[in-house]
Amino acid sequence: MTVYAGRFAGRMAIVTGGASGLGKCSAERIIQEGGQVSLWDLNAEALASAAAEIGARHFVALDVSDADAVARAAAEANETLGKIDILIASAGITGATVPVHEFPIDSWKRVVDINLNGVFYCSRAVVPFMLDNGYGRIVNVASVAGKEGNPNASAYSASKAGVIGFTKSLGKELAGKGVIANSLTPATFESPILAQMPQSQVDYMRSKIPMGRLGEVDESAAMVCFMASEECSFTTASTFDTSGGRTTY
Repeated sequence: MTVYAGRFAGRMAIVTGGASGLGKCSAERIIQEGGQVSLWDLNAEALASAAAEIGARHFVALDVSDADAVARAAAEANETLGKIDILIASAGITGATVPVHEFPIDSWKRVVDINLNGVFYCSRAVVPFMLDNGYGRIVNVASVAGKEGNPNASAYSASKAGVIGFTKSLGKELAGKGVIANSLTPATFESPILAQMPQSQVDYMRSKIPMGRLGEVDESAAMVCFMASEECSFTTASTFDTSGGRTTY
């Protein structure tokens, strides 16, 4: 992994799903490259450990599907960090791995609440701070499942398609105001979220990747950090692909 010294000097970021996986890796890179981070996650114990490990200035244990909790955390982060330049919305769950006609309604609602509603709540809370400062970078983590759909993962696929559509709308709303919003569509990569799926589902998703392997978290974090940087200045309301050739549109 190449570290670009000073790329995030003076920049303040919120990273959700920050206790592990892509969220933690992206937050760590931002800190290594000069930024400061408010780390959010549902798992309080893992969050505290991750925050200490990577040197996060601020952290909040919360459920992103709780709009009031998100609003409070955003205000607290803004006060602690002094401003919010970057939002990386990485929190997500897979839900059940079953056909639609067997899909538990509670699982469906929970996936949509976290993966889609949580992304909306975070942007809704953070965008006003960015507009006040005339600068912002929003990275919403979607998935190739949101482009193509994965069988037996209807809630996850639908929620990630929603993230893509939401980000397109948000990016167009904010275009010309100094705030850029894009989504990331990774294929399956090595991450703790894989523990939520049966091995057969992981094998299926690997088989769809032309490179013949799962991604590495560092590969998607590298793209996230470009999207979160000043270098990403003329692309908004779009998707960036890290899928090993699976989705090229």
